[in-house]
Amino acid sequence: MIDTHCHLYADAFDNDRPAMMQRAISAGVERFYLPAIDSAVIDNMLQMEVDYPNHCFAMMGLHPCSVKEDYKTELAVAADWLEKRRFIAIGETGLDFYWDKTFVPQQYEAFETQVQWAKNLGIPVVIHSRESTPECIGVIKKMQDGNLRGVFHCFGGSVEEAKAITDLGFCLGIGGVLTYKNSGLGAVLAQLPLDNIVLETDAPYLSPVPLRGKRNESAFLTHIAERLASVKEISVTEVMQVTTANAEKLFGI
Repeated sequence: MIDTHCHLYADAFDNDRPAMMQRAISAGVERFYLPAIDSAVIDNMLQMEVDYPNHCFAMMGLHPCSVKEDYKTELAVAADWLEKRRFIAIGETGLDFYWDKTFVPQQYEAFETQVQWAKNLGIPVVIHSRESTPECIGVIKKMQDGNLRGVFHCFGGSVEEAKAITDLGFCLGIGGVLTYKNSGLGAVLAQLPLDNIVLETDAPYLSPVPLRGKRNESAFLTHIAERLASVKEISVTEVMQVTTANAEKLFGI
């Protein structure tokens, strides 16, 4: 399996990172795609590639919650890195209207700038859309020219939103929210094909049931796969095979 969105460089793993990685690999999770947040995490994120070659792959971008007064400086840092080497995706970027709406115009500017980077480089864009899914769909619809692909990370929206996203050629990143009793996401996914679904943990956040409240880690991806298999009434093996193939097609690895 592939964990398409996990912050394994986070401080939460500093005390047991090698053991955590081994648990994940033993559980059948062999690749880990690491989204950037801002310049503060880049060194630790890139070190994961060094420490776990052929397992960890970094993205580059600016998270909407890190769009502050210095966002242009942060974008410049990311742009500089994109000139130095190839990354598997731009992200995570997008809009976040849950935590803070102080910099909404700047969030839009940063998001559209990064979507353009993805188009220019021919790599996917990984989208954070908390309390902003319709607005993020609107940006992608405006900028889609047939050469843009990516994933709406941590999708938790409606059937209509899911179809709007997949009609744009994008995937749905499905994580621990699927296992939450009151999320309603299972009923949504029951109405959708597997063709545009990839799996993620967002570790160390959003642990799946029955581990909710604990630190999330990539080994827990199996719980998400099992729940999706139950929702779709298919085998876990099929879920693993199809979502892995979807991720390989999307990210090109």
